[in-house]
Amino acid sequence: MKIFTGVVVSTKMAKTAKVAVSRVVAHPVYGKRIRRVKNYLVHDETGVQVGQKVQFVACKPYSARKRWRIFLGDDKVVENSKTAKKPLTKTGAKKGKKK
Repeated sequence: MKIFTGVVVSTKMAKTAKVAVSRVVAHPVYGKRIRRVKNYLVHDETGVQVGQKVQFVACKPYSARKRWRIFLGDDKVVENSKTAKKPLTKTGAKKGKKK
């Protein structure tokens, strides 16, 4: 049984969550480690939040693209660049060259 761990990226669909799983691979020529991310559509009965760390397992197909279900959810929300709120900028401030 395959068990993956990832971070919830989106919950905009009914009973479905998009979970991002990242892994580190070495470049075949240069050997530099590169992070690769793959998104999975996961069946969600419990109602997870964006940024929450979850584990999910393979199961029977729920739909054409959804073949995973949430196995275990962590209550802690992980802050990353996609889930973190951006600071507000001053209104009316223009960026660019002065004339």
